[in-house]
Amino acid sequence: MKISDRLLRLKPSATLAINAKALELRAQGREVTSLAVGEPDFPTPLHIRDAAKQALDQGHTRYTPVPGVPALRLAIAGYFKKFYNVDAAMENTIASMGGKQALYNLFMALLNEGDEVLVPAPYWVSYPPMVELAQGVPVIVPTQPENNFLASVADLEKHRTPRTKMLILNTPSNPTGCHYRQEHLLELAEWAVKHDIFIVSDEVYDRLVYAPATPSTLSRFWMKHPDKVAVVNALSKSFCMTGFRMGYTLAHPDLVKALTKIQGQSTSNVNSIAQQAAITAFSGSWDIVEEMNIAFQVRRDLALSYFESWGAPCPKPDGAFYAFPVLEKFYTKDAPDSTTMCTKILEEAGVALVPGAAFGDDRCIRFSYAVKEEILAAALEKVGKVLKG
Repeated sequence: MKISDRLLRLKPSATLAINAKALELRAQGREVTSLAVGEPDFPTPLHIRDAAKQALDQGHTRYTPVPGVPALRLAIAGYFKKFYNVDAAMENTIASMGGKQALYNLFMALLNEGDEVLVPAPYWVSYPPMVELAQGVPVIVPTQPENNFLASVADLEKHRTPRTKMLILNTPSNPTGCHYRQEHLLELAEWAVKHDIFIVSDEVYDRLVYAPATPSTLSRFWMKHPDKVAVVNALSKSFCMTGFRMGYTLAHPDLVKALTKIQGQSTSNVNSIAQQAAITAFSGSWDIVEEMNIAFQVRRDLALSYFESWGAPCPKPDGAFYAFPVLEKFYTKDAPDSTTMCTKILEEAGVALVPGAAFGDDRCIRFSYAVKEEILAAALEKVGKVLKG
């Protein structure tokens, strides 16, 4: 058996060793606290769970149209109208297996071999591999903590070439929690359109933004440039529906048809039960979002107080539930990078973290504060002891 060349070219996940070690320690009876989790610790709201149960009883167990049932696609369009006053039709929307499939489908639909994609770093771990699987070339655009890890037009321009075809923007960011203001986001979008660069706007965390910051979006920009932008979102984070795998895309009707073609030959429709639950999520109460934002803001401030006590610079997150402190000053001969440091912290403190190398910045380590305050504080105490030797 010979594995395909495209897979052989992919780099192994930087988190696999940490995950394997955490499982090994737990199997030995060690207590391991995970600050690596990428999902809220709140339960899926009851009315959404009830909708899923009712869907099963009502017989929503058959194939559906590949892009989703009409009621769901209309609900997706309604989301952009409700929050951003964007006029979109059902034909502008498609439901997918989480935001991850939505992104993968876009890369497959829009990239040709050798097309370059600008990826500001730190980036979500799957952007470069998915671009490579679509035979594109990820071009990493470094950003700095003193600029809140946000890319500028000047940063992007340094890396633009005649082969640049796409720009990926993510706000609030995974892994940093940093957030582009609307004016900043539009400045980057205007630059991209000027140079005929397609924009993929990953807005999966758009509802998880802490006051006084406000959500930013390129959905309104999409109305002016429908063939230059696609907006990706999901219910995973906003409604704690990670296991439902419910993502969606706002795009030009022709692009939606192309995405439907790809999805039709790979996974077909999203789970029919999850679609009914999603319709209820879109139409029901959004109180859970406010509840989470209040809790996450308290946890963020708690985490920042620890980083400050360590003397570790960390841009203040405005959303999501991650922080990305610069910890390179704690690296040692035995732990000279973020991956080995995460291994050291796991072995000595029993706390699982994600190395910054996985996100394109080895100076940092990602902390998720999607855990209760007492758990977070205890874990950070342990991590601090390891870092201080």
